[in-house]
Amino acid sequence: MAQPRIVIVGGGFGGLAAAKALGKTPAQVILVDRANHNLFQPLLYQVATAVLTPSQIATPIRTILRKQKNTTVILGEVTAVDKERKCIFVSNADREGVPIAYDYLILATGSTHSYFGHNEFAEYAPGMKSLADAVATRNKILQAFEQAEAEEDPSRHRDLLTFVLVGGGPTGVEMAGALAVLVRTTLKSDFRRINPASARIVLVDQSQRVLTTFAEKLSKAAKQRLEKLGVEVRLGNSVDLIDADGVMTAGERIASKTVIWTAGVAPSPAGKWLKVDTDRAGRVRVQKDLTVPGHPEIFVIGDTASLEENGKPLPGVAQVAMQEGRYAAKVIRSRVEGTSTPGLFSYFDKGTMAVVGKGFAVLQSWKVQASGFGAWLTWAAVHLQFLATSSLRIAVFLQWAWTYVTGQRGSRLIVNHHESQPVKAAEVAPRKPAAA
Repeated sequence: MAQPRIVIVGGGFGGLAAAKALGKTPAQVILVDRANHNLFQPLLYQVATAVLTPSQIATPIRTILRKQKNTTVILGEVTAVDKERKCIFVSNADREGVPIAYDYLILATGSTHSYFGHNEFAEYAPGMKSLADAVATRNKILQAFEQAEAEEDPSRHRDLLTFVLVGGGPTGVEMAGALAVLVRTTLKSDFRRINPASARIVLVDQSQRVLTTFAEKLSKAAKQRLEKLGVEVRLGNSVDLIDADGVMTAGERIASKTVIWTAGVAPSPAGKWLKVDTDRAGRVRVQKDLTVPGHPEIFVIGDTASLEENGKPLPGVAQVAMQEGRYAAKVIRSRVEGTSTPGLFSYFDKGTMAVVGKGFAVLQSWKVQASGFGAWLTWAAVHLQFLATSSLRIAVFLQWAWTYVTGQRGSRLIVNHHESQPVKAAEVAPRKPAAA
């Protein structure tokens, strides 16, 4: 008999965890993703601040799943789901709307930037959800210093060397801390006409404190650390305007050529594909077994799913996605093999962490709350553990150790894509004939 087909959409934390857990299941497993790599998103800010290279936080999905003979990887973007026909539609560079049938479907499509109704901000304040985003941010940061070095008018240096980060969550705090260390250590002796340490870094958030999901004392410790690094932390005010010349907040104009969005995220359009009930953010409301009501063959996990435990929605973090991915795989495997079905999904919270500059982090796990160097070592060990391969763990560990001791970073390259233009015949000066 033909084996059942399990289609997984998304090769992030949740999708990859599900695919790995289905490796020995007697079924065809197809993983579809629009990128050919699995990305360790928590370290994207380190690519943006030149600590790590893109290849140190991403691994080809085919490499990770190469030993799973029942698993096929397809590069493409899912554009729709037909629940009645039980198929998804995939587009790539060559074809559009190719149907792929499924017996079981796991949607692990992640999230994207949310500008809270101000999509016009996107042009001037890019976010970071992909490697391309991180590299573009790195380019923008490094170019600011190059432009200031070349600028002969000192009055313009202030605007060029002012960096505004919008959002005081983990991404904003980690990015601000890393940027502060970059300008005060790595770049301090590289320029002759400007002083990189004079750069102004401003973190803006409408909440009354940074890291609102952490305990108040940890939030306070993180804020104090940022301020010690020279970061201006502006809380309790939203950003009203972002344009090419900076931002407006609390009626004040902050002139800046580099604004980075680290505020909010929005789920993928999976809810629209499925035409099912969603929460206010657009996440699919799933049942306790992570399935869509009325469709026990469809699972939605990670940032795309909305599920409450103890009256609170589960956070959009990697641990939730990974645990949900493994759980969905267990349920499907039990159905395929005819074994007992596991109980309802229950999330085990292992805690949360955020690093704030060099050698300092905050950690919250159950009743344990810590900040400082010990928390930073724990943060480093946990993040190394969750990298996809052993080679990445070794490479990142060595780079971190080198950066910690010397201050030198992994990749301070400005990588722009220049279009090659063929030389026109009229632009080529004719050569004079050689003398006889």
